[in-house]
Amino acid sequence: MTEGHRFRVSRRIAAPADTVWRLLTDTASWPRWGPSITGADLDPPAFPAVLGPGSRGRVRTVAGVALPFTVTAFEAGRSWSWSVAGVAATGHGVTPAGSSGSLVTFTVPWWAPLYLPVCAVALQRIERLALREGPR
Repeated sequence: MTEGHRFRVSRRIAAPADTVWRLLTDTASWPRWGPSITGADLDPPAFPAVLGPGSRGRVRTVAGVALPFTVTAFEAGRSWSWSVAGVAATGHGVTPAGSSGSLVTFTVPWWAPLYLPVCAVALQRIERLALREGPR
């Protein structure tokens, strides 16, 4: 993940890395696991709405504000980071762990350690979704 991410929270999930990756990169899934997100749109619109290198769009927050985002780092199937409103934000990573599990890690910039509990809730929600949805 990008330089400047100093704090992290991780969770082992008994689901394949590709299942978790799909949840992390499908913007339609973000409101299902992101406590601070109510929606997101890619620019230009895409279906399915899946992130890639340099993806741009708008993320809608629980505060009712839509903010522009840009994917600033992307390693397919492994990790992505973004900036929101021009400010470095969360990094998202998944690593295969064991025969069918994953280690999922969120990182935050040095100035945002208080966001880690929100990330921990997101990881719990991702686990529930990944176990329910399973591999495709």
